[in-house]
Amino acid sequence: MEDALYGDDPEPREQIPSGRLCVPARTGSVVCTVRLFRTPVGGRTAVAFTDPARLRAVLGEGQPWIALAEPALRALTEPLGVRQLRIDPVLTAPAPAAPIAGMAADTSVAEPQPRPLTALAN
Repeated sequence: MEDALYGDDPEPREQIPSGRLCVPARTGSVVCTVRLFRTPVGGRTAVAFTDPARLRAVLGEGQPWIALAEPALRALTEPLGVRQLRIDPVLTAPAPAAPIAGMAADTSVAEPQPRPLTALAN
């Protein structure tokens, strides 16, 4: 009976353990640093994703990332003055300033679109 309770029955594999976030990072030869971004109004923010596929969809296949819990990410960024955290953001490109050749001009008034988060330059 004891074997049934404490046997080696494996748990389902999770790519990211519960409570962990996929955080975009920059990798170096020795260290790894968290990537920071800017909000549409220019404030610095940390960004995290709940799933590696979401991170790849927004930042691309080649974006390195690390798994961190939210408190750990906040502890890393707070000394830098970064107090905002965006989870699962969708980055968007700004509308072109001039009409694209060959396309009809749109005379309707569109709703304001969210501005993109931009990466901070190191």
